[in-house]
Amino acid sequence: MTAIAYLGPSGTYAEAAALKYQALYPHLHPESKTSPILCPYPSIPKAIQAAALKEVDLAIVPVENSIQGGVTMTLDSLWQWHQLQIQQALVLPIEHALITQAKTLADIKVVYSHPQALAQCQHWLEEFVPQAQLVPTDSTTEGLEVVSTDSTLAAIASQRAAEMYKLPTLACPINDHPDNCTRFWVLGLTPPTTKGSHTSLAFSAQRNLPGALVKPLSVFADLGINLSRIESRPTKRSLGDYVFFIDIEASVEQPFVQEALQDLVPLTETLRIFGSYSIAD
Repeated sequence: MTAIAYLGPSGTYAEAAALKYQALYPHLHPESKTSPILCPYPSIPKAIQAAALKEVDLAIVPVENSIQGGVTMTLDSLWQWHQLQIQQALVLPIEHALITQAKTLADIKVVYSHPQALAQCQHWLEEFVPQAQLVPTDSTTEGLEVVSTDSTLAAIASQRAAEMYKLPTLACPINDHPDNCTRFWVLGLTPPTTKGSHTSLAFSAQRNLPGALVKPLSVFADLGINLSRIESRPTKRSLGDYVFFIDIEASVEQPFVQEALQDLVPLTETLRIFGSYSIAD
């Protein structure tokens, strides 16, 4: 039976993405006789590590939010566990709720949530609960247990989470932008079963050389390959040393993509291909 890791506990947006993939699984894997089981993990890196070390078959993790951009823990962990391949991408709409037993916004002294959720609601929080202390947690649902014990506390999570924990919602939606969505990656050790429409890769640039980034990017431009995302992360070796994550709108099986990858090799220090995949909205 296929086991899928995700950021828990129950009620997180990552669980919602895992449930969505669980529903898609019979269509993507018609040969399978059983439905995948979902396994919560306490953090994104631990969920990714579980897939890399074969504790589970797959991990479903957030990679990019339409408001706050890349999820750095996912990118850093994927660079570390580079043997993993992207099986599928999922896009999930995100609608945040303020969950609390307080009767009014003025009664709230502390708001708990994942740093991404706090950032996605930053302006709303500044306007409506300026007096509240913002406390980051490992997941959006982690703060719900303490919220149930004190009417001066609140948490930002989904309405689904509020229903699961049997807690009232004081305001929803509270995210600063209505078209808030997060892209998730399904990661596993086996190559993806579909050819896919997108390919993700990452490379570290050759250090102390002029055009260290321009030259690799020009490879894609010269071959007419569209980049849908580019993001940098520090290598953690020295200041100013970066890894670049790139998504392209083409399958790795296409000849011109193969040509681009061959041309990239002498222009990069380390090149890692995370596979081609389709995106389920």
